[in-house]
Amino acid sequence: MEALLLEGTPKTPHVHFDPTTGRLELKGRSIPENSIDYYKPLITWVDRYAREPRPSTVLHIQLEYFNTSSSKCILDLFKKLEVVRTSGNEVVVNWHYEEDDEDMLEAGEDYQAIINIPFKMIQIEEVDGH
Repeated sequence: MEALLLEGTPKTPHVHFDPTTGRLELKGRSIPENSIDYYKPLITWVDRYAREPRPSTVLHIQLEYFNTSSSKCILDLFKKLEVVRTSGNEVVVNWHYEEDDEDMLEAGEDYQAIINIPFKMIQIEEVDGH
């Protein structure tokens, strides 16, 4: 299975899903014109990965902003990872948020409340726009 690597743009996140390590990354901003079209290959990739996952999968989410339609797609990603976990594999979501970004922390906590995957809330120091 191939890794999924998408360069980030001002409207879409950097994506790096590595099937050999089980490390999945989503970083940046997620405000694509059409979230469903943008996230479809990511969800398809995780669906395929779920058939033969690594014993341990870690999803790193470090978004500075995402819109409402992206949030539904991110939830769909989490649901695919729930399948990996229910089949007996370890899955963790590392939810990175900036120190002063209460909204992003709350978004992570909201997902944590509805998804059956352990979340780690990781506070990151202020960065200069990257």
